[in-house]
Amino acid sequence: MRIAVISDIHGNLEAFREVLADIDRYNVGAIISLGDNIGYGPEPDEVLRVIREQNIPSVMGNHEMVVTDRAHLEWFNPVARKSLQKTISLLSNESINFICRMKFFKIFNGYRFVHGFPPDSATTYLFQISEEKLRDTFNEMEEKICFVGHTHELEIIGFDGETITRTPMHRGITFLHDQKQYIINIGSVGQPRDGDNNAKYVIWDTSNYHIEVRFVPYDIGKVVTKILELGLPKAHADRLW
Repeated sequence: MRIAVISDIHGNLEAFREVLADIDRYNVGAIISLGDNIGYGPEPDEVLRVIREQNIPSVMGNHEMVVTDRAHLEWFNPVARKSLQKTISLLSNESINFICRMKFFKIFNGYRFVHGFPPDSATTYLFQISEEKLRDTFNEMEEKICFVGHTHELEIIGFDGETITRTPMHRGITFLHDQKQYIINIGSVGQPRDGDNNAKYVIWDTSNYHIEVRFVPYDIGKVVTKILELGLPKAHADRLW
């Protein structure tokens, strides 16, 4: 089975559409979103509508948390806070209800999916975690693989029962060892921060036991124009380049 895992679309409908078109070229059995479908970008409601129409399961991201409780705005810096307040005003009742039904993690086909860090954190960044904490997490985690987003960067962390390895992931295929456990950070569809401005997502091939990282180009200029026309923070437009 092939599972497409997407994360951090951030209201970037142009990138999301191109990623979905890329996914259509493969024999994918499921698509799962790791959250932060909204925030920063100009079309959060349209992104959520597509997710609902295509029946794509999504876990709760830290940006979605603000929709469920405005007190979470205090967690964000002032620029992100301004963006989120605008984002919320753009959401339909259907989108708000959809977000409020999201859970903080999902188990699918024996694999764990969470926005930030296992078992169920939407706010913890992978780069914050010490090797000792990683080892404890792997020992407590029943699944062999957990997929995360949140940092907008590509990384794979492996554990063989003794040694922790942390390496960046690159475009193309990475084969995994079936005796190891992994936490895999899949990058971002809508706002990459790894030095390459293509949209990113992964395809997990459960039969051949490998991850393929896909780089997908999209019309960045069109998204930048929409961000500026809406009066969203310019920093979030500049970051796309």
